[in-house]
Amino acid sequence: MKCIKNGTILIDGELQKVDLLFDETIQKIGTDLDTSNCEEVIDATNLTILPGLVDVHVHLREPGHSEKETIKTGTRAAAAGGFTTIFAMPNVLPFPSSEEVMKDYLDLIQKEAIVHVYPFATITKNEAGQEIVDYASLKKLGIEWFSDDGVGVASKEIMKEAMLSAKENDVLFSCHTEDMNYRAPNASVHASKINEEKGWIGIPSACESEQLIRDLELVQDIGNRYHACHISAKESVKALQKAKDQGLDVSGEVTAHHLLLEDKDVQGPNWKMNPPLRSHEDRMALIQGLESGVLDLIANDHAPHTAEEKARSMEKAPFGIVSLETSFPLLYTEFVWKQKRWTLAQLVNWMATTPAYRFGLFDRGEIKEGKKADLILVDLEHETKIDASKFESMGKNTPFDQQKVHAQIVETYVDGQRVWKG
Repeated sequence: MKCIKNGTILIDGELQKVDLLFDETIQKIGTDLDTSNCEEVIDATNLTILPGLVDVHVHLREPGHSEKETIKTGTRAAAAGGFTTIFAMPNVLPFPSSEEVMKDYLDLIQKEAIVHVYPFATITKNEAGQEIVDYASLKKLGIEWFSDDGVGVASKEIMKEAMLSAKENDVLFSCHTEDMNYRAPNASVHASKINEEKGWIGIPSACESEQLIRDLELVQDIGNRYHACHISAKESVKALQKAKDQGLDVSGEVTAHHLLLEDKDVQGPNWKMNPPLRSHEDRMALIQGLESGVLDLIANDHAPHTAEEKARSMEKAPFGIVSLETSFPLLYTEFVWKQKRWTLAQLVNWMATTPAYRFGLFDRGEIKEGKKADLILVDLEHETKIDASKFESMGKNTPFDQQKVHAQIVETYVDGQRVWKG
């Protein structure tokens, strides 16, 4: 048994000065608790204790691209950023499209990960968009989440077949929507006057929103569970609003970088991501969509690449930035500390409670007796600076290097065990 004393704990949306006893689960919360049987008493003076954050959109790269990230380094980055549970996207090699491959992948995760990792299986075999996978056999392994992240399922007929099977097997689809008919070769940024003046080829918002609208129309007919990845455009927010008004079982995520940055901020490949940073009007629609409940949660699309890859031209550099170690400090600093637009409780709800519940993990995401002891100790009193050179992640590709933040993860506990200390 361990005990945390002298800290401020977020419980039921309120900060409380109480103590906490825990082993693998949270045993007791209260004042002046008896700590005589505790093997360790953790002094949390001037620290805030929050539930471990949950990220439902992470690229760990291993197996297949371990020059960019490994399960070990990626999960250390997660712990350093306050994430105790992450969902790993399936664009690894071999693709987790079968029971046999998924078993090997789960074994590797069990061996290497220091936080909870739940892998997605693919919606279609090898993300090729041609043949759906056997959802029933993968669900027997505990896999209830499927995605072809990185590509949209181009064929409406294949997506309909997939959704019908998903409905039958009660699994959740998490979809990257992208209609490649709207995307020109070498396109790298949002299609806007600002980017055109820089000589960059743009990607219109319809590239995302039109396939999302198609998917949501299928969901209306079929009734399956559906989650939209990294929403970036105001048209997509409007489409999700319509689907929710119709009572569909749909949800949507937004990334930290789409909440914080827009097309005018782009300076080079470390600002290149897919979907791209869009207009000010789009960014405001995302913030308002999150606040109104049209968008449900924040996920980060952590996408590490090598320094050599990101040193290429804007057209040839890969899409994506790293975000596990920066998203909470950045969002807290901008929206809670500076603007006072959000409360800490709102931010934690979007980054822990709601993603945990939407993806069926009802034993975490909040601090309550009986829940998993997935906890983070955070310093919200002192200003620090983001230093990409010190990231746990192998990827250093961030547009936020050297930015000042007013939040720092101090310690991270998973199932009651300290897995990271700053």
